[in-house]
Amino acid sequence: MLKTIKFLFVGLLLLVCSFTSGIVSDYSSSNGAWRTQQSTLEQVLLLSDGYFMHTIFDRVNKQLIQSRGGTYTFSGKNLVTKIEFNTLGKDQIGQSITCSFFVNNKKKLSSDISGKKDIWDLLDKGEGEIAGTWRMSGRKTDGKIVTSPPRARKTLKVLSGTKFQWAAINVETNEFFGTGGGSYTFVNGKYTENIEFFSRDNSRVGASLSFDGKLVDGNWHHSGLSSNGAPIYEIWRRELKQ
Repeated sequence: MLKTIKFLFVGLLLLVCSFTSGIVSDYSSSNGAWRTQQSTLEQVLLLSDGYFMHTIFDRVNKQLIQSRGGTYTFSGKNLVTKIEFNTLGKDQIGQSITCSFFVNNKKKLSSDISGKKDIWDLLDKGEGEIAGTWRMSGRKTDGKIVTSPPRARKTLKVLSGTKFQWAAINVETNEFFGTGGGSYTFVNGKYTENIEFFSRDNSRVGASLSFDGKLVDGNWHHSGLSSNGAPIYEIWRRELKQ
């Protein structure tokens, strides 16, 4: 009888632990894209190897409400961010802001990163050939590739498995120069962006841009025509290693 009770207790304990492990986030593999929406107002959160970008926008009315980003770590069930840019102003830049972050076993995220508790849907797990956080590191001009060392002014692009966002900022002066994002595909060397928000020119929302792309010695070579029709050949390197 005692052995039976002990067996049942151990079985119940394993069941409880199994259930618990099913609802607690695996923060060590937190890369990916999350989305929540109320009416036409959308929010997209990208997490990639220690860098995040969070944007609130209205795609239907082509309005960018807010975008911010920076580095992040996890502490328990909290996301601890250090802000590098914020389109609404410089007040938060350099500050550490802690947000709740809890994922259940149905791949739903509960987080108050927007200032109120929202439920987010998982779009992808940040997997893909070019998924990661990239930094512009050079260009090809007159047939020659010219690279530049890291400096305060930088352009970053975060790619999840299906979503992208770039931001041009200066981390010394806290200046913000622009951002844009949406969905992307990368198939057979062809990289295509579908723009969902763009701070510089909202008339570009809804447009698609295609580029040639390839990985060379771990760097991403990206060539084609920019949003204003100018030819470009850019070299991006990983800002944060996987």
